[in-house]
Amino acid sequence: MPITKAIFDKKNILVIGGAGFVGSHLCDELLKSNKVICVDNFLTGDNVNISHLLQNPDFRFINHNIIEPLDLESLAELEYFRLSFQGVQEIYFLASPTSPSTYIKYPIETLLVNSVGLRNALDLAAKYQSKLLFASSPAVYGSGTGQMLIKETYVGPVDNLNPRACYVEAKRFGETLVMNYHQKTGIDTKIARIFNCYGSRMGLKDGRMIPELIQAARHGQELVIYGKETDVASYFFVEDLIRALIKLMHSEESGPLNIASEWKISLKEVGEKIISLCNSQSKIIFNDRPTNFAAQPLADITLAKEKLGWFPIVLLDEGLKETIDYLSAQEGIRRPESANL
Repeated sequence: MPITKAIFDKKNILVIGGAGFVGSHLCDELLKSNKVICVDNFLTGDNVNISHLLQNPDFRFINHNIIEPLDLESLAELEYFRLSFQGVQEIYFLASPTSPSTYIKYPIETLLVNSVGLRNALDLAAKYQSKLLFASSPAVYGSGTGQMLIKETYVGPVDNLNPRACYVEAKRFGETLVMNYHQKTGIDTKIARIFNCYGSRMGLKDGRMIPELIQAARHGQELVIYGKETDVASYFFVEDLIRALIKLMHSEESGPLNIASEWKISLKEVGEKIISLCNSQSKIIFNDRPTNFAAQPLADITLAKEKLGWFPIVLLDEGLKETIDYLSAQEGIRRPESANL
């Protein structure tokens, strides 16, 4: 019979996509009191993000593409986890390109990982009676949101053939697959809709706004912001996201829940803060958004507050400073192009 609770001193936790920006921070936190199996194929993750964990006796890295079935018990390097006796207690599914430049580059991979790959993860959850958390996106809300605060019940129109559809439809299908596995098998599933998150270990060239603006400011170049000067957005720090994911996993809630900041700020103010923190003389210019970029809606996080007792606490200036320090250090490190292979 499947094991439904840890029978040794620590839980076994599987993080799929664990070498990515969010996944690696999650592994850091989970390792404080658990044993962690990190699965990644470095499509968008980076071995640098987890290199400091490789000597931890409670951590194992498996280089594997989750769109292929994964037999954990057949892997000799996982004998320490005693999977045949203890099983896996929690699975975090973070394996997907998330920035426009990466999912436009890897559209098929994005669709497959959120369907076939997610199914493989759900099969593991069913086998071990694990809890499973799926990292979804506000992209599922579709267009026409404007500046309204989006609740989890909102349903907007989606063009399934536009340049962003590979990501939008992947996340919509993923949520449906998770919900139906929950209803069919009874496994405990969670859905987190993650809004604009930033922090250390973001890719220098992944096309997201904050790393792009930081690089431009550091080099005295123009900060190009796609949108209007009056556009408003919200951003929250990765440490706050990790707290939310763990709280959701340990709660009785299934979601979906919006995980976002409630602090709104204009795009101009974001650029000005970065210029100031970088001691830069750069100027800000505003351009029309490319077709593969869309304004992210603003989130209503009432449910996260009520159900999880969660809200972001890291101030934007504090988080931006840490992000700038990290990206500045990374930019000075010359690494072989094979580092991500």
